[in-house]
Amino acid sequence: MLIDPPHMLTTSRLCQVSCVKDIENASRIIFPGVGACGQATEAVQRMGYREALIDYLKADRPFLGICLGMQILFDGSTENGGVEGLGVVPGTIRQFDTSLGLPVPHIGWNNLIPKKESPLLNCVGDRRVYFVHSFAAFPDEENKDWVLATGEYAGEFVSTLQKGNVYATQWHPEKSGAAGLDFIHGFLDPEWAAAQPRLDPSASRASNGVPRGLAKRVIACLDVRANDHGDLVVTKGDQYDVRESADASSGAGSSKGEVRNLGKPVELAGRYFEDGADEVTFLNITGFRDSPVADLPMLEVLRQTSRGVFVPLTVGGGIRSFTDAAGVHHPALEVAGAYFRSGADKVSIGGDAVLAAEAYYARGGVPDGSTAIEAISTHYGAQAVVVSIDPRRVYVRAPEDTEHVTVETATPGPNGERYCWWQCTVRGGREGRDVDAVQLARCVAHLGAGEILLNCIDRDGAGSGFDLELVKAVSDAVTIPVIASSGAGRPSHFSDVFRETGAAAALAAGIFHRREVAIAEVKADMARAGIPVRQSA
Repeated sequence: MLIDPPHMLTTSRLCQVSCVKDIENASRIIFPGVGACGQATEAVQRMGYREALIDYLKADRPFLGICLGMQILFDGSTENGGVEGLGVVPGTIRQFDTSLGLPVPHIGWNNLIPKKESPLLNCVGDRRVYFVHSFAAFPDEENKDWVLATGEYAGEFVSTLQKGNVYATQWHPEKSGAAGLDFIHGFLDPEWAAAQPRLDPSASRASNGVPRGLAKRVIACLDVRANDHGDLVVTKGDQYDVRESADASSGAGSSKGEVRNLGKPVELAGRYFEDGADEVTFLNITGFRDSPVADLPMLEVLRQTSRGVFVPLTVGGGIRSFTDAAGVHHPALEVAGAYFRSGADKVSIGGDAVLAAEAYYARGGVPDGSTAIEAISTHYGAQAVVVSIDPRRVYVRAPEDTEHVTVETATPGPNGERYCWWQCTVRGGREGRDVDAVQLARCVAHLGAGEILLNCIDRDGAGSGFDLELVKAVSDAVTIPVIASSGAGRPSHFSDVFRETGAAAALAAGIFHRREVAIAEVKADMARAGIPVRQSA
């Protein structure tokens, strides 16, 4: 929780709440929150802030609640088995209905639908803003006086609240690029907000022909590892080989050269933010693994990036329980917490998810609470957990030749096989396991993952397009969002995967790093195809 002491109206002068007196003496409060409602309300109660917050809000003093900071204002939430809120806003927070056919969590850039005029909405204008949540408030007669704006996702939900000087957003201003920063600026400086052009709620928001609603996301991925000199660099390789071929004239005596260096992580992430990437993903492929909590360079990359990149950041690599060299055990929740505190919004779990799935199916498909996915999801919410799947094609002549989920493929195998399944791998694609991509996706969704990053070893670096059959098979099998990865070579490949599958997002690395394709080109192609897309401005 952040407070703005009297006469300190710049974000650089915000202070963190450390006691009840801070709440009582603040001129403004910003209450951000990411996680599960039960943990948030328990923390407010444990720290003794509950009554002070209720008194502050009922006195109509300036307040901005963000995500969980909005949800705890309600009477309660059905999350975590049911929890009591502050009771300031009538109603109960409920989960989105997955039976309506849309992925849950609701993740990505969506439009605001104004219900009344407000200087703060004028600060946002027609721009999309970023949401990431599984639970929401829904407009009704009891809370209609509070509803400033709604959103559309499997029906109408409450996106923004306002009554007097109390504001709250289900969306994340701090992750909504320039639109979100303008919103926060307006909250901190009401005179500046009042000078912004008036937003006409009846005006068309699709003057460029791009449909409204949840946009399909374009994600820039940065594979980060230490080079031979110990410096972190962004690299990329085909089928996970990230070293250059050695110069035969150098006399190195090896077929492998230096780690391929495509730039510095913080600088590239900043470039992609400016270019209009909807999210940035860091995949830490350094072989440190003995002590992820002590991986200070990667934690520093996150800290520096989050100071200037105002879109969501995901980090993967080493998110697991481990025992360090001193014999101290560190649970996965602690590892994830270190990354979250350094600026990550989501963590990505890879090979450990495959091992968790093997144990899950061995138990007959029953969760036991022991996995990193379950621990992190329970504490931080499903939206904080991404599972990265690294599968490769296995061809069979007929579905009955395997126990795995198969599809009839338009790309027959080397011996004319007409069916295939996708074998999950671990250890950077070097080891195959007896779990297929659909099985793994269903398992991790049940365990509490909020999103799937779906790679494809066969397509990695090929530039021939995403494996549409794989993406369709997995996105059809689960009710959580799927990110397509591996194989993009031109802008139309993104439009193809969004038209032909249920993918919620698509990710690329090398083509962006090498400037072969610009993010703006990808979004322009999507807009021409009638696919909802966030404009970079």
